[in-house]
Amino acid sequence: MTFGRPAQSKPISLTEKAVIELREAILRLEHPPGAPLRLDALQQRYGLSSSPLREALNRLMADGLVLQDSNRGFRVAGVNAAEFRELTEMRLLLETEALRQSLRLGDDAWEGRVVAARHQLRKAEEELPQVTAALDERWSAAHRAFHLELFSGCPSQRLRRECAQLFGEADRYRRLTAEVRRSPRNKDAEHAAIMTAALARDEARAVELLRAHIQFTFDAMIQSLLGDDVRPSQRRSLRSAA
Repeated sequence: MTFGRPAQSKPISLTEKAVIELREAILRLEHPPGAPLRLDALQQRYGLSSSPLREALNRLMADGLVLQDSNRGFRVAGVNAAEFRELTEMRLLLETEALRQSLRLGDDAWEGRVVAARHQLRKAEEELPQVTAALDERWSAAHRAFHLELFSGCPSQRLRRECAQLFGEADRYRRLTAEVRRSPRNKDAEHAAIMTAALARDEARAVELLRAHIQFTFDAMIQSLLGDDVRPSQRRSLRSAA
């Protein structure tokens, strides 16, 4: 099963359309942490009426991406270290298990999907400056596809779905970290090492590398939250209350 481009078997409702567009915009930081989500502005931006937008906002509240203010308005949920730590712990638990199952049960088709996804990610990375690749939409889509294809050999649809959702939530933190990070990171080498170990069915090595890959992002985020090399305005954005 490929996660990068899910097929649509039937037209989606206006509410589902609003959920998809709002979620993606929040994860892309088009609506930054703590920003108000006013219905009149959202109606103009997305060309939808208030009813599907309000329902979409309520659904995104359940995902922790949107909060409701005391005056009944909505705003984007903030980010903080405690939330990201919990998210990272869940990723370490579920993604490593999904990877283990993929290595044990994935077939030749799974290997082919992983190689193809890695190729697309490498192409996107080669065509962009290193400093901006992590914030580019093409790279971000290829990055997501590669990670989810690693898990696509896992037979549990529920586990794959949970991994996809956690990855999406963590991507907002990844983008925030990429915006303020000053030290270089060779993600290409990290992805190559994970793929090599996965295709060799070296379970211990692949899991170790994936854990380090996820942990690196968390450590970089904490450094961004607390580090002296981050501008005060950036640090306030990163520390905005959830």
